[in-house]
Amino acid sequence: MSDTSWIDQQIMEAEKRGVFDNLPGTGKPLPDRGEADSGQAWLRDYLRREGVPTEGLLPTPLRLRKEAERLAAEVQNLRSEQAVRDAVQDLNRRIMKWRQAPAGPPIFVPLVNEEEMAAIWRAAHSVKAQVSPPASPSAATDTGTGDTAPPRLGWWRRLGRLGRLGRPGGAVR
Repeated sequence: MSDTSWIDQQIMEAEKRGVFDNLPGTGKPLPDRGEADSGQAWLRDYLRREGVPTEGLLPTPLRLRKEAERLAAEVQNLRSEQAVRDAVQDLNRRIMKWRQAPAGPPIFVPLVNEEEMAAIWRAAHSVKAQVSPPASPSAATDTGTGDTAPPRLGWWRRLGRLGRLGRPGGAVR
């Protein structure tokens, strides 16, 4: 039995059992959105319903260019200058890999300037440092001996200490 006849047989059996009865939209035409290419409209709707990013469908050079634009816009949100440099180096490595064996349309993808991105990050963080209020005296407990309380760990590091040692504060017996 060929695949086509087996599929047709399965559909006919399902129709006889009534599997296709009372489905929403039965007997109604597919919605016409007035678009020239309704197949593309269906694909866009399907991708949106399934939560698939449309960038994944772009050719590699266009995807790399979009990543470079996004990195330039979001560089000030990274935690450190080293994180910025790592992100730029990773993107440039992927760009160079694509340049070695380009597949798809011949689109030039420029490398991202690491120093320029680091300068943008430094500029953004120097402004944040000037805008942030100075630490309040109650933030550090002064014992009169010049000693101050150690800086408070972020929640993620505190959680890591609890998990690693099993006790708050990282006390080891």
